[in-house]
Formats: sequence, C-alpha cells, structure tokens
Amino acid sequence: MPYKYLSDINLKLHAIGMGTWKYHGGIETIRKALQLGPCLIDTAEGYGTEEIIEKAVKGLRDQAILATKVWPTHFRYKDLIKAAENSLRSLQTDYIDIYQLHWPNPTVPISETMQAMESLVDAGKVRFIGVCNFSMGQLKKAEAVMTRHKILFNQVSYSLINRDIEQHLLPYCATNKIMVIAYSPLSNNLRAIQALDRLNALNTIGRATGKTNAQIVLNWCIRKANVVAIPKTDSTRRVKEHRFTAGWYLSPQHVELLEYSIKSPRRPFERRLRKGALWLLELTGLRKPIYLQTRNKV
Repeated sequence: MPYKYLSDINLKLHAIGMGTWKYHGGIETIRKALQLGPCLIDTAEGYGTEEIIEKAVKGLRDQAILATKVWPTHFRYKDLIKAAENSLRSLQTDYIDIYQLHWPNPTVPISETMQAMESLVDAGKVRFIGVCNFSMGQLKKAEAVMTRHKILFNQVSYSLINRDIEQHLLPYCATNKIMVIAYSPLSNNLRAIQALDRLNALNTIGRATGKTNAQIVLNWCIRKANVVAIPKTDSTRRVKEHRFTAGWYLSPQHVELLEYSIKSPRRPFERRLRKGALWLLELTGLRKPIYLQTRNKV
C-alpha cells in the first residue's frame, strides 16, 4: 500500500504526500519528505509556498511530484496560461506534474477553462490535469468538454470527520480512474479528531498496532485504492511519522471501530452550505480569499 498506481498513464504515487497551505516549516521539512522517497508536494499559486518548494526541490526534482493550482479568477484562457507560466517560474521547473483548478467558477465557461488546461498539456508544460473542490456534477461537466486529455485528479477534503465524498464522489472517481487527493486528512488539527473519539478507539488501536494516532487516522484515509493524502506539517519529525503511515493495513474490525467511535460534528449539508457561502463571498470580492490571508514569507 505505500504506492498507488494510475495504470493508464503509468504513474506511481506514494500514498502519503505533503500539503503546504499555511506552511511555515522551511526548506528542511520538505527536503526530508523527498529524501524519504518520491513524494507528492502540493501547493497553489496563492499559497505563497511555490518559491520555498523550488528551493527545497533543487537537486531532488526526480523525487518530487509537483502539484499546484490556479485560482478561479484566472480561469479565462489567457489568464490561465499566464498563471501557469508564473507558477513554472516560481517553481523553477520546465513542467508541472499535476495542475489543478482550485475551485469551480460558474462565471467562466468550463469549456474555455479546460481548453486552456489541455493546451498546457499539449505544450509539455503540464503532465496531468486535476481539479480541486469539485462535486461529482461539476467534475462531470468538466469531463464532458475535454477533447484530448483526461481529468486524472480531484483534490477534496476527506477525513474521519468529513466523509461526505464517500456516498457519490469517491465511487465515481474509482470507477473512472480518477485519483482522489485528500486534503486536511487530519482535519484542521488532529486534536479535533481526538476530541470526538467517544470510545477511545485511537488509543485502543494504537496499543494493538504500535502506531501513533496520526498514522492510524491517515491509514484510514488511504485505505481506498484511489486515495492519496497530503497532510501538512512544519516538523521534520512529523513528516517522517506521516510518510511511514503507508505499508500496513488497518484491520476491518479497526476500521469499523474508528468509524463507530468518531463521528462528524456537522451534517454534510451544513458543511457544503458553509463552504459554498465562503467561496461565493471570495469570488464576488466581498471577502478576501483565504489564501491571500495566509501568504507565507519565503
């Protein structure tokens, strides 16, 4: 289980990558992740981390699967091409492994946006196309306008306390050979998951397996064949702990115990409504986009 495969494109991904939203860990933490083996490093044009990733990846580019994202205000054809060029310069690389649409944007025709994404693949500047925070319906609409390439990745929130994708989106992605990149697999903070552990399942399973709470939660997340996870950490010690999550399996009994003991505090509809409201405020300019609120200094 350490690696997941996309057989159609002969791509092998380690099941545990690394996210860099609100990242403050410096170069060494990213380099540590890469030194432990090939690693998906996820960023975005607005995170403020592309430049620090460029420094960390120097000399280790063959170990890195670089994923970055374009913000919805750049979904017009020319804007998207320009955004990709800017990310290529920031990352100091000839190509982006996985280029993703950060959020849906109904104000721009999806056909125009996907045409730009396909042109980037044709030009050799992007290897694989992905989307982020797309529902199944939005994903299908994007797929329907593709003419030469496929959407191979959908990055969405997925954790023990946010299992919304399991009903429709996750099975759809599995059937259509789309890899799910799970962000916030430890929620915003592992303590949020631990606080909801009514039956102390994490410690019970930890004693039985010798694994940490974080490793158990991450292992639950990547148990599906088409899911990889990108936990964020600022610590070299934690990045090693995360990378060694893969390579073993939770038993069916342990999975059942976890899912029974740890329940989401919010209903799926409430989460979608809250997320949609924040996204709409950002898109209309009534609220400063969260990625601009948390830009990091390199």
